[in-house]
Amino acid sequence: MPLPDDTAAPTGLSAGEAARRLLDQGPNELGLSQRRTLRDIAGEVLREPMFLLLLGAGALYLVMGDAHEAGVLLGFVVLIMGVTVLQERRTDRALDALRDLSSPRARVLRDGVATRVPGREVVVDDVLLLADGDRVPADAVLLQVHELATDESLLTGESLPVAKRVGGPTGDPVFAGTLVVAGQGVARVTATGARTELGRIGRTLDTVALAPSPLRDEVARLTRRLVALGLTVCAVLVATFWLLRGTPLEALLAGITLAMSVLPQEFSVIMIVFFALGARRMAARQVLARRLNAIETLGQTTVLCVDKTGTLTQNRMAVAALSANGQALDVRGLTDGDLPEPFHELLEYAVLASETAPHDPMEQAFHRFAGSHLTDTEHLHPEWALVREYELSPELLAMSHLWHDGAGAEHVVATKGAPEAIADLCHLPPERRRAVAAEAERLAEQGLRVLAVAKARHRADRAWPNLQHDFDFEWLGLVGLADPLRPQVPEAVRQCRRAGIRVVMMTGDHPQTARRIAEQAGIEAAQVLTGDELERLDPATLSQRVAQVQVFARMAPTQKLLLVQALKARGEVVAMTGDGVNDAPALKAAHIGVAMGQRGTDVAREAAALVLLDDDFASIVDAIRLGRRIYANLRQAMRYTLAVHVPIILLSLLPLLLGLPLLLLPVHIAFLELVIDPSCSVVFEAQEGPPDLMEQPPRRASQPLLVLSDMGAALWQGAAIALGVMGVYLLALRLGLPGPQARAQAFVALVAANAALIALTRAMAQGWRQGWLQWPPVPRRVLAATLLALAGVGLWPPLAGLFGFAALGPLPWAAAVLAGVGCVAVLQGWLTFRRASA
Repeated sequence: MPLPDDTAAPTGLSAGEAARRLLDQGPNELGLSQRRTLRDIAGEVLREPMFLLLLGAGALYLVMGDAHEAGVLLGFVVLIMGVTVLQERRTDRALDALRDLSSPRARVLRDGVATRVPGREVVVDDVLLLADGDRVPADAVLLQVHELATDESLLTGESLPVAKRVGGPTGDPVFAGTLVVAGQGVARVTATGARTELGRIGRTLDTVALAPSPLRDEVARLTRRLVALGLTVCAVLVATFWLLRGTPLEALLAGITLAMSVLPQEFSVIMIVFFALGARRMAARQVLARRLNAIETLGQTTVLCVDKTGTLTQNRMAVAALSANGQALDVRGLTDGDLPEPFHELLEYAVLASETAPHDPMEQAFHRFAGSHLTDTEHLHPEWALVREYELSPELLAMSHLWHDGAGAEHVVATKGAPEAIADLCHLPPERRRAVAAEAERLAEQGLRVLAVAKARHRADRAWPNLQHDFDFEWLGLVGLADPLRPQVPEAVRQCRRAGIRVVMMTGDHPQTARRIAEQAGIEAAQVLTGDELERLDPATLSQRVAQVQVFARMAPTQKLLLVQALKARGEVVAMTGDGVNDAPALKAAHIGVAMGQRGTDVAREAAALVLLDDDFASIVDAIRLGRRIYANLRQAMRYTLAVHVPIILLSLLPLLLGLPLLLLPVHIAFLELVIDPSCSVVFEAQEGPPDLMEQPPRRASQPLLVLSDMGAALWQGAAIALGVMGVYLLALRLGLPGPQARAQAFVALVAANAALIALTRAMAQGWRQGWLQWPPVPRRVLAATLLALAGVGLWPPLAGLFGFAALGPLPWAAAVLAGVGCVAVLQGWLTFRRASA
């Protein structure tokens, strides 16, 4: 887009100068982010019920005169708080990375070259290149405009677009956070960050947050029910203990221990950690989750609606064929300068109907091809001035440019668009239209995208017409462009088919082009429906057709919305890709809107739940697999957490009921918390998921996180471990071992059983070999750390004394470990037997 004659063409800042200014001025951020500090996290941790119970138990020990136990408990408070804070910081760092990725991008001139940079790196005096659909990254003054209008409702509340102009020494201002809704412009940045108008108003643009979701609500309900049930039982048993033994402080201590064993505080933490770290894994696969709740929906996806150009194809357009004056020419392999004369005018007007500095791959292809074959001819016109532009619209798939050469009495009009639209503009007779349609279909059957080109003249002293139809156009010919299929697409489509996901292709191309590309991609293309045909269907027929057709051609953005709504009405869970301003309604309407990160507009990205950073269809399939993996791992973690709480609760209850010395004290449960939390948030989150993850049908939206069979399995697993550990405790007491030694053996057996339960939970989802033998590095390290800590607690007298244990010898310690593992091994054997006999 050229600058006005009285404005020197800017080159922008140099990369070095921009970096220096970024250091001096700071990042282009408002400074109002709600990111938590370490103090905030520590405060939240200290308000957790578990820590309040630990502090209460420590206070009770002090009242009872046991300063040693109180000191140990307070030490565990500090240790657990440290681990929790580190875990929370890890989650926050993952969210921070997502915020940085999801911040608006900006196109700036650096060293005279148009470059896309993160919005936070824009500095004062940067030259911005603005286009329809962009979010303005900073306050700036316009240097040049072309029918530019912005939506400033964020600042003013006024919904109508504001037209922008250039006049006098400076142009109109544009403001950070506002949206370009039409046209193009070049602007110089005047303020960034908190110094912008938006910064002074004090609005924040943070968008990445974990909003309420069905899954989160489900976890909250499950947690509340378990807490209510557990605390009720706890209160009854404490009252009974008090009445029978008459020791209120001991009864209160037993109640605190039982309450600590009941609290399933890990549930909400596990879900947040899994989603945050899972979203970070997705970002590493070139998929940005702007709304973390979309992750839980990925596993439910039944229909994937994808654009052809740039998503299934490489978006590397190249002119492949020309048809003009009754002649057709395949230009692939043509050497520079060898284009026959009859095709020169066709190519000339294809360039004139394109932007002077195009971003569209088709227009870039025209410019490249013309640069190779029309150089040193009279058919290139860099000195001509663009005086009027007619945009493409859903009603007319054609765009026109009016040019003035500065001397003649007439403007030159160039237009390009869909063959049927250009034939209509040229008022071709029926027989000529049929010939054009046949030639366009012949090119489309080769998988080419076909455009038609026409020309007209308009007297310079006459007003410009409002409609393109008012020009007297002359047909010039057809251009066929090739956009190769991405090599990884056919395999990705096969993966979707195996996973029970239907792939639907949408394109603005000719139906034959769409059919050919779909066949190459492995998408069923026996039927092709156009956007106009889609709009004419009644609701009943529409519902039937969208269930049968996988390829939709000549689709306008409003027709994409109609398709999404029709699929949703059938009960499908729809993911849809889009990149333009007009795609935003369909992206919002879909269950999972997927915006293109490279060629997409800011509007599309803000409307979408996911952003495809590399615009590659295979990355969407990777995201679906990761979404399924996150959900599968989350189920494993929840099942393990529920199972591991059962023996803790029972081992807190049974000694009370049997009149035996307490087996578990608050300090022991605090130690178990150190085992459970890393196991859930580190071990299970790092799992690769079941090998048949992408061979299962999509998960039903109504399916709960933990079904009754999961909960039942967790309960009887936990009960079996509790009975085994209680058996170890009773046997030790029966053999005459002192209470501290018997408690030590039971506790070692319990921790060993919990560690083995991780392997059992993994085996239930991934098979015996992977569950027990093939441990990834991170789970292996967690297991080793757990066993090392357990060895210290059971074998080293000073550490054993802190827990109220008597140190065990190597053989009793090993026997206790084997007893705990043996409980879980028996469970594994029982599971194997049941599966074999089923």
